[in-house]
Amino acid sequence: MKKVQNNLYKTSIEIGAPKFKQLLWYFANILFFKNPLNVFSFLKVGLLKYFGAKIGKGVVIKPSVSIKYPWKLKIDDYSWIGEGVWMDNLSMVVIGKSVTISQGALILTGSHDHTKITFDFISSPVVIEDGCWIGAKAVVYGGVICKTHSILGINSVAESNLEEYVIYKGNPAIPVIKRTIF
Repeated sequence: MKKVQNNLYKTSIEIGAPKFKQLLWYFANILFFKNPLNVFSFLKVGLLKYFGAKIGKGVVIKPSVSIKYPWKLKIDDYSWIGEGVWMDNLSMVVIGKSVTISQGALILTGSHDHTKITFDFISSPVVIEDGCWIGAKAVVYGGVICKTHSILGINSVAESNLEEYVIYKGNPAIPVIKRTIF
């Protein structure tokens, strides 16, 4: 039986920014985003835009949020990013209008190919369409599209696409009920 050999591992990630920009972002992320004392959403939105994120109007970013690479992030109008959210966006993350990403959620674009001896890095974008709600401590895996107005329940894990106007729960997340908005 073959075994994984981490010494053969080579990352294939394309960061998309020069080293100096990465270093500046590293400190901005620590000082202004991960810092629970910074409650000023407008400051965080401004910094994200400065570092290349596309941010719409009325976006709210709560304290203790971590964003890997802002230049790989698009957030449309009136979306909320809750406390303790971690966007490990090694690939593009696109968030639509009026999306809520609740406390402690994880948007995870990267992983490894567990079938290869070299444990190759793999990464796929995440799309969260208009009106979606990602529950507290939920995980959205790379390559997933959360279609319009879908809900991913608390502590649930989305490993495949979520259909529009459907509520999902569990690990892995399964559809439990159709969402009706009055």
